[in-house]
Amino acid sequence: MNLEKIYDKNYKKLLLIPLILLALSIIFLAVNYARTGSVIERDVSLKGGISMTIEKEGLNEEEISSFLNSRYDDINVRVLTDLSTRKNIGLIIESSDVEEEQIKGTLREKVEFADEQYSAESYSATFSESFYKQLIMVLVFAFILMALVVAVTFRTFIPSLAVILAAITDIIVTLAIISLFGFQISAGGITAFLLVIGYSIDTDILLTTKLLKRKIGTLYERLGQSIKTGLTMTITSISAVFVGYLFSAASVLKEIFLIIFIALIIDIISTYLGNASILLWYIKKKK
Repeated sequence: MNLEKIYDKNYKKLLLIPLILLALSIIFLAVNYARTGSVIERDVSLKGGISMTIEKEGLNEEEISSFLNSRYDDINVRVLTDLSTRKNIGLIIESSDVEEEQIKGTLREKVEFADEQYSAESYSATFSESFYKQLIMVLVFAFILMALVVAVTFRTFIPSLAVILAAITDIIVTLAIISLFGFQISAGGITAFLLVIGYSIDTDILLTTKLLKRKIGTLYERLGQSIKTGLTMTITSISAVFVGYLFSAASVLKEIFLIIFIALIIDIISTYLGNASILLWYIKKKK
C-alpha cells in the first residue's frame, strides 16, 4: 500500500470523516438529552427501580417481554444463564416505573412459578443517581489525567490536542452508537469506557511518537510502521473481545465487551484518519 499517495494529497479530506462522525454523535446525544433528560438509557442499577428474577427453565424471553411491554412502559427482560452449562435457567425482569407486586401479578397471568423460584431486589433512586454521578466523575477525572499525561509527554499543543480529540471521538461516537440501538448502560458499561480511554491513547501515542520523535526512515515509512503495529494490536484486541462477547454468559461482561468492541473499531477511524491527518498537517506546516 502506497501511503504517500493515499495521505499526501488527501489527509485533509480524510480528517473530515472522524470529525463528521463526532459532530453527528454530539448532535444525536444532545437531541436525546433534550428529549429524555439523559444522553443514554440507564438500567435500574443507575436510576433506581426493581430487578426480579424467575429461575425456571424454558421461559420465552421475547414472548414475555412483548406481553409485559404491552401492559407497562420501561420493562426490560433478559435471559438468566447458568455460567457453567450456558443453559437458559430463567429470566431477569427490570423496571423503574412499576411496583413489584403489579408486575408479579401480571407475570402470574402468563407464567406459573413457585415463590421459591422468584426473587426481587430494589434499588433506591437517590442512591442509584448518586452512584451514577460518582461514576461519571471518575470517568471525567480519568480523562483529565490522561490529557495531562499526553500534554506533558509531547509538550506541543497540536499533537497533544490530536491525541485527546481521538479519545473524545472514541468515547462520544461509541456512546452515540450504544444509545442509537437502545442499549441500557449499567455500572459495568461505564467502567468499560475507562478501558476505552486506555485503549484509545495507546495507538495514538504510538503514532505520535513514531512521527514526531523517531528520525529513522521517511515520514511515510514511519507512518506505515505505526499503522502496521497499531492495527495488529487493535485487531488482536477486537478479536479477543468479540470471542468474549460470543461466549460470555454474564450480561455485564457482554455489555463491557460490546462497548470495547465498538470503541476499538471507531479508534481505527479516529487514529489513522483523524490523528494521523492532523499530525501530517502539523509536520508539513512546521517544515
